[in-house]
Amino acid sequence: MSGRITAIDVVTENPKIMFVGAASGGVWKSENGGSAWKPVFDDQPTQNIGALTIQQSNPDVIWVGTGEGNPRNSMNLGMGIFKSIDGGKTWKHLGLEATKTIHRISIDPNDPNVVYVGAMGDPFTANEHRGLYKTIDGGLHWKKVLYSNTTSGIADLKMHSTNSNKLYAALYDHKRTPYYFTSGGEGSGFYVSEDGGENWNKLGEKNGLPAGDLGRIGFAIAPSEPNRIYAKIEAKKNAIYRSDDDGTSWKMINDNPKFANNRPFYFQDLAVDSEDPDRVYNIYQPLSVSYDGGSTFDTIPMIPADETKGIHADFHAFWVNPNDAEHFIIGGDGGLGITQDHGKSWYFPETIPVAQFYHVGVDNDTPYNVYGGMQDNGNWSGPAYTWKRGGIRTLYWQYLVGGDGFDISPDLDNSRFGYGSSQNGDLYRYDKLTGYYVSIKPPSLDIKTPLRFNWNAAFARNPKNDNAAYYGSQFVHVTKDKGATWEIISPDLTTNNPEHQKPDYGGLTLDVSGAERYNSILTIAPSSLNNQIIWAGTDDGQVQLTIDGGTTWKNLTAKVKGMPKESWVAQIQASRYDAKSAWMVVNNYRKGDYEPYVFKTDDLGKTWKRVADKTKVNGYALTIMQDPVEPNLVFLGTENGLWVSIDEGATWSQFKNGFPSVSTMDLKIQERESALIVGTFGRAIWVLDDLLTLREIAADRLKRGITALPMNDAVQVKGLFINPPGNIWTGFHTTFEGENKVFQKTKIPFYLTEEPTQESVVTAMIYDAEDRLVNTVETKELTKGLNYMIWKLDESASTLPGSWTHDFSRDIPVLPGEYQIVLKQGVHSDTTKVTVIADPRFDPKPNIDKALYDYKKAVDVQVKILSDRLEKIDLKIKKVDYFLGKINKSESKADQILVGKLENMKQSLKDLKAKGKTPKPDRQVGAWQSFETSPYSKIREAFSIAAAQTNRPSTQHQEILEQGKYLVTEFSKMVTDFIKDEWAPFETNVKNSHNTWDE
Repeated sequence: MSGRITAIDVVTENPKIMFVGAASGGVWKSENGGSAWKPVFDDQPTQNIGALTIQQSNPDVIWVGTGEGNPRNSMNLGMGIFKSIDGGKTWKHLGLEATKTIHRISIDPNDPNVVYVGAMGDPFTANEHRGLYKTIDGGLHWKKVLYSNTTSGIADLKMHSTNSNKLYAALYDHKRTPYYFTSGGEGSGFYVSEDGGENWNKLGEKNGLPAGDLGRIGFAIAPSEPNRIYAKIEAKKNAIYRSDDDGTSWKMINDNPKFANNRPFYFQDLAVDSEDPDRVYNIYQPLSVSYDGGSTFDTIPMIPADETKGIHADFHAFWVNPNDAEHFIIGGDGGLGITQDHGKSWYFPETIPVAQFYHVGVDNDTPYNVYGGMQDNGNWSGPAYTWKRGGIRTLYWQYLVGGDGFDISPDLDNSRFGYGSSQNGDLYRYDKLTGYYVSIKPPSLDIKTPLRFNWNAAFARNPKNDNAAYYGSQFVHVTKDKGATWEIISPDLTTNNPEHQKPDYGGLTLDVSGAERYNSILTIAPSSLNNQIIWAGTDDGQVQLTIDGGTTWKNLTAKVKGMPKESWVAQIQASRYDAKSAWMVVNNYRKGDYEPYVFKTDDLGKTWKRVADKTKVNGYALTIMQDPVEPNLVFLGTENGLWVSIDEGATWSQFKNGFPSVSTMDLKIQERESALIVGTFGRAIWVLDDLLTLREIAADRLKRGITALPMNDAVQVKGLFINPPGNIWTGFHTTFEGENKVFQKTKIPFYLTEEPTQESVVTAMIYDAEDRLVNTVETKELTKGLNYMIWKLDESASTLPGSWTHDFSRDIPVLPGEYQIVLKQGVHSDTTKVTVIADPRFDPKPNIDKALYDYKKAVDVQVKILSDRLEKIDLKIKKVDYFLGKINKSESKADQILVGKLENMKQSLKDLKAKGKTPKPDRQVGAWQSFETSPYSKIREAFSIAAAQTNRPSTQHQEILEQGKYLVTEFSKMVTDFIKDEWAPFETNVKNSHNTWDE
């Protein structure tokens, strides 16, 4: 599961260094040929990438154009051109912000200060900010050198390989509105410049190109034969053309619609093998190959448009190694593919998490799962965290419903089942166990009333009835039996404008996918406080409300002062605090208005207050969520990041902490665990799992000095060495691993109002319900503001000498119950509490946990006795060694006699210790373990049972413990007798002869 890749470039002299740009997921870099990746653009104000080019003469210089150049309905707009001069570590913005989308960048290899930038422009808004721009000073100044009209932008741009002044450019005339898309027009054209863009020659019918208006053109120059050019041209008859004379004359070579007419506005690219000029790659939904110069293409594609084969199809970016034709890279809606053998096999890097989620959901399982509907990647579910070692891996995720994924909503009473939706109003019930899903799409009223479902149709669960749900076309549909039957409870709530519903708006190639379905409902928001109140918003700016369950509806649009006419009512959230209140998110970027519009009403829509605008947040607004526990805490997602308010929307701050300025599309809260689920359109799903802390901040409950913050319940997870399924090894950065929540431990949150010093320490003392101190932990890793320290949900215990410890090592797991935690820093202290709950996967009988606890405590008693005895022996050996070191060099005859006695005592002590713990051989050891029975080995056996057991200790387990107790008791007696009978007289003797013995 990755996402749409729009740009690829690789360092020619060192092809291990790769950069890719994602449509809305930023820039990623690999330094090892593509097996490991890291984001390098996260600190920038946009993550929407359209073009990326490396300066090959100095590959530390990278140019990035923002804004996707494929003008589909879900495209993401950008902020101009950026440049790095240190391999992507830092970036500088160099203008062209008004272009909104940049599709191509070319650098003059002879003078890298000369750079050409091809801007597609905003397809929703006709303006002059598009065309081909040129800089001659490394981006300080720009000059537009090719332009035709206000609806035409650069669809492709190439520089001749041996003459950097010779440029080829394709202008593309197109227009998109919320309800139609037209492709082609008088502004389109294929142009050639011989003088670095100062003058241009428009190719036409006299050159062999098709007559009349043209549409989108994509072309490729054969690297091994630069006079050979292939072009895929949208015209009255879409076809592939070829020139063998540098573009002077052209011949149509293939007009097979299968290869020349596949959604040209979106798929119109070609590439040529770097060694064979006749080997042509047709980059569209599949990847097809021609071996005869484009005249024919493989009937079976190299990569088919089949989700079960190879890698995800729908391709937009391609790079061929100029020095190795068998090595090329492709990017599409599902991520990246790398081949080293001319396409026979492909490697899919799963560590580029740039999935584009429209919606997210959450269930009530423990651990709970998150759900999401992805652009062109269906609907999925996966764990928010796991009780296994390692991170959250791709293999944990399950595919639920196909198509473009939108709303996905599990049944809260049984997460095996739920609703999943895809484009054009398709709605399904899924079964996670069997993998089946069945259509439950509401039927139309009659054959004369077709239903108008938006590409991303409105869906909502009834908050008071898990069997009921709402779905939006131009009507509000309701089911009370989980989709078996439906009824309509509203009139047409849209403007129902016939001008918005034509089947054909012109242009060269119709693209009727459902993406431009208009006059439809986008959002439905039933109140959780009053089941008669339902809000609805439409894609043509209508705000509707019923307060009688759908019997009557009131249009509130005119009441929303400041809302643009016929804007996109993206989301309404009914308040959890007051049935009369609601939050509403509106955007209008599809009409060239990029401002955020967020409104709130407290009187059933009679009046509205705007709570966010461009002075408060960046980017047009997409989603909002008010916390269900603390009303002051509100989250807002915009095209440029996640924003948080702690004063109910009066002011906003961007939430960063590693979260990029990415398109933030949907928000949900897992209420039991106080976690915010963030669905991004470009960087997958994120979980903020500590809303309790933010609630305290929003409620202004922080104290001077230190504040111990509230804690979620902590599960006492049972088990030992819990590994992930499948291949447990990650290959170091080649397997995707989302950050996992800690388990078999918990984080203790606290807030410091003052900057700590280097000597500062915070101590946590943990008490059980009987006010018994069970453990003490501390941390010196402190900062002003929010901090965490770890408690392993354990009671302090003794340690067997020589035991191997690791991150999952801990003492005796505490019993389920409530624990008080007292935090201290200097003179300041505060108290919080945590409830430890039993592992829900096991028998919930409390006497089992108590029996396990008692067994572990009994083992610990023996560990303490044995450790104490072994430590006593070690201290005495250490004392003998120390004294030997003092007198070993003495020439005194008495001292030499004493040396012998000391050596004998040391050996006696070692022999005694060996009766408690079998020693390693006194020689070089590779692997070694003792199979002899000793107090140490028997107690270690009981200790291992105690650590790993999940059921009541058996009779045999008790016998092992009793055997250990017996051996420890016998050994303890030996030690006591030895000290009394041998050590004490020896020590007295030594003291009498040397008064420095006790020094």
